Amino acid sequence: MTSRQRAYLKGLAGTIEPIFQIGKAGLTPEVTEAVSEAFNNRELIKVSVLKNCPGIPQAIAETVAGRTDSQVVHVIGRKIVLYKENKDNKKINLPL
Repeated sequence: MTSRQRAYLKGLAGTIEPIFQIGKAGLTPEVTEAVSEAFNNRELIKVSVLKNCPGIPQAIAETVAGRTDSQVVHVIGRKIVLYKENKDNKKINLPL
């Protein structure tokens, strides 16, 4: 992913709300599975890491991205933005 594409996705992510929260249980297999299923309907997902979560947001982002075959767009504070291209139902056209 180029810096231009990343900047474009950051702009799109500014308007969406987090659809998942990771809390005191940390990154469970259920959360990972739910994020993976959400990529069937969306290409861009925002996740909120709560203050009582034992993990570091950057490490959590890398782990989720690895398990779901997605890409980390950015991590700001306790918000994670992930992107995964949907080959069948493409909604976001990235600039070249």
